[in-house]
Amino acid sequence: MRTLFHIPLSPFCRKVRLALAEKRIPFELRIERVWERRPEFEAMNAAVTVPVLLEENGFAIADSYAICEYLDEAYPDVPLFGRTLGERAEVRRLVAWFDGKFNAEVTRNLLFEKQMKRLLGRGNPDATAMRAGYQNMRPHMAYLGWLAENRAWLAGPHISLADFAAAAHLSALDYIGDVKWELSDAARDWYARMKSRPCFRAILADRVSGLTPPEHYDNPDF
Repeated sequence: MRTLFHIPLSPFCRKVRLALAEKRIPFELRIERVWERRPEFEAMNAAVTVPVLLEENGFAIADSYAICEYLDEAYPDVPLFGRTLGERAEVRRLVAWFDGKFNAEVTRNLLFEKQMKRLLGRGNPDATAMRAGYQNMRPHMAYLGWLAENRAWLAGPHISLADFAAAAHLSALDYIGDVKWELSDAARDWYARMKSRPCFRAILADRVSGLTPPEHYDNPDF
C-alpha cells in the first residue's frame, strides 16, 4: 500500500491527506521526524521535508502541490482542480494564496512559533511574530468569509483543492486554539461544512501527544 510520510499538524500534509481521502485512495500514514534526517528518507526527498507520498512501486513524490497534482492526473474521477480552464486557474490561485500568503502571514507566525519550534528545539516562541499572526488573521478571515458568501465553494461551483488547502491550515491552527472564528460567520459556516465531509474524519480524530485541542475541534457543528 502507498505510504504518506507526514507530521500531524503540518497543513501541507493535511491537505494531501484530505485529497487522498476525498478521492477514496487507500494509504498508510507514517510520521517522519524530519529533524532526525533519516538517510532513507533523504534518499526519497533531498529537501528532507514532508509530505512525501511513496507509491507501491517505489515511486516517491515530494511537495504537497506536486502530490495533489499527481493524484488529480492519476485519479481523475474526483477532480480537485476544477472543471474548466477558469476554475482551474482560480483553484491554483487560491491554493497559492493559502499555502503561500496565509502560511507566511498567519500559520507560520502561530503554529511554527507555538508548536514546531518546540519539536525542533529552536528556542522559545517569538512574541512579535505571534502578535503579527493574530493581526494578520483578521483580513484573511474577512477574505475567506467573502469567498464563502459569494461562491458555493471557495474557488467556484465545485469543491476543490482550494477548499482543502484553506481547511488544512485552519484545522491545524484550530487544533492549537488559534482560529478567531468570531471574525467571520461565513468562514465558520464554510469550515463546518468542510468538517462534516467524510474525508475530514481521520484528521479530526488526530491527537498530538502533550497537546489537547479545544472541545469544538472534532465537532462538525462546532
